[in-house]
Amino acid sequence: MALVFVMAGVLWGIGAFMGAPRRIRWTMIGFLWAGVVVIHLTLPATASLRLSTGGSAAPWLLLGGFAALIMLYRAALTRLRARADNAAPHDKTTKVQGLFSETELGRYSRHIVLREVGGAGQRRIKDARVLVIGAGGLGAPALLYLAAAGVGTIGVIDDDVVDSSNLQRQIIHNDSAIGMPKVFSAEAALRAQNPFATVHPYNRRLTADIAADLFDDYDLVLDGTDDVATRYLVNATAVALGKPLISGALSQWEGQISLFDPARGGPCYQCIFPQAAAKGLAPSCAEAGVIGPLPGVIGAMMALEAIKQITGAGQDLRGRLLIHDALHAEHRTIKIHARPDCPVCAASRPKGELSDDQPAA
Repeated sequence: MALVFVMAGVLWGIGAFMGAPRRIRWTMIGFLWAGVVVIHLTLPATASLRLSTGGSAAPWLLLGGFAALIMLYRAALTRLRARADNAAPHDKTTKVQGLFSETELGRYSRHIVLREVGGAGQRRIKDARVLVIGAGGLGAPALLYLAAAGVGTIGVIDDDVVDSSNLQRQIIHNDSAIGMPKVFSAEAALRAQNPFATVHPYNRRLTADIAADLFDDYDLVLDGTDDVATRYLVNATAVALGKPLISGALSQWEGQISLFDPARGGPCYQCIFPQAAAKGLAPSCAEAGVIGPLPGVIGAMMALEAIKQITGAGQDLRGRLLIHDALHAEHRTIKIHARPDCPVCAASRPKGELSDDQPAA
């Protein structure tokens, strides 16, 4: 019998070397098995060829029977799976918008097993369109975590280029990207992080003449800029279009984050910060410094709030301002309220819509 198994191994090896499909290789071995059975059924019991292949047809017939059972079992499984697929309801829209590939199911499995997210929540993440203002300290971690989470469409707008001083905290960029526009460096990192995400880089400054049209293409806006004028522009545009705005800020060892959403009962950014701080009272990171990991903490929180907003999981930061003191390892949350005289959101807010009917502190 050993001779037959050696011959089968040789046939399989030749087939593999020649690149023959598995089905062809199994067919060759099937012919070999059939030839051995024919030898045992036709030649005399004392024939040398019959003796060298086992002397009896019984073990070969048993082997063929086991192989046939395995093939029938696999065929039955395939047929049952096909029937189950055909019996399942199909929605062509869902197929286009929400269906996951096997690779995506494995990638997002830790989300899908979460009760608060599940398959439906992950589908909403995939269908979401999120715009991030700024690809710097706050935008860098937020963008990476949004892409990793499976946000289907991510826009990023910034007119700056990567500088060596950015690399201490802006983890989306690396040394080879110095001198490159930040949005293109970020785009490359996001595509490497998750090829299923669609990334739209806008290598320009956000201005009033383009803000409304740009925001209109997205469901949710994250503001990670360090420019006061841009912050007020982002807020005014988000309020006008009814877009939720997740805003983060940081300096030295402290960061803060909130969700500004007047369309759903919360205050807007200008309710809390009616006017820009006097010159020198709010120095930039370049002037005051910032500890490297702090943008990662606040930026990751911004991405987390975005995912909660998309999926509806948990309690969001609408009407609350979270402040993180990294130096003393402390968190504190304060309530914030809409101002009845806010020049940005008061006119569009229905009467009685103030948070807790109180003005902001």
